[in-house]
Amino acid sequence: MKKTLAFALPLLLAAAPAAAQTDASGSSDMMEGAKTVEMKGADGGSMGTVSFIPTPQGVILDANLSNVPEGTHGFHIHETGLCEGDFSSAGGHYNPTDKDHGFLAENGPHAGDLPNISSANGTVRAADFTPLVTMTGGDAPLDDDDGSALIIHSGADDYMSQPSGDAGDRVACGVIFPPES
Repeated sequence: MKKTLAFALPLLLAAAPAAAQTDASGSSDMMEGAKTVEMKGADGGSMGTVSFIPTPQGVILDANLSNVPEGTHGFHIHETGLCEGDFSSAGGHYNPTDKDHGFLAENGPHAGDLPNISSANGTVRAADFTPLVTMTGGDAPLDDDDGSALIIHSGADDYMSQPSGDAGDRVACGVIFPPES
């Protein structure tokens, strides 16, 4: 089983960008439930996109980012689908199951905790999988009443500091699902 997954996951990730293509309205035209999120910096400028691709076991995130400051950055799903001002409008990490922050925490991680991303020459190209959330339904749906957002932080997440990994300021934000009206 592990060998099959190790072989199949790279193939699935390679196909993810094509599967997550969206039309001008932002709706997925190739994979039901897939969503592409535009990430914006504090100045409102585009920093690229992250595609969210639902699977039966969780969600694949496929990041194609630019203009990201050099270095390693915390990368988290936040609890509110708003990206206003300094992005504090996105609230804290998405944590519907009331866990501690971080992959190294005994009672962790938050559902919104993701591995750090690294920028080289302002570019981030990364694919990851999280079994801790779903696009809709289940214990940790991203489309709940207050929506959800994706945040890039100025520094690396240490995977254990409470409540959010000591990852620094929020440098980019993208709305996954806006709050319900």
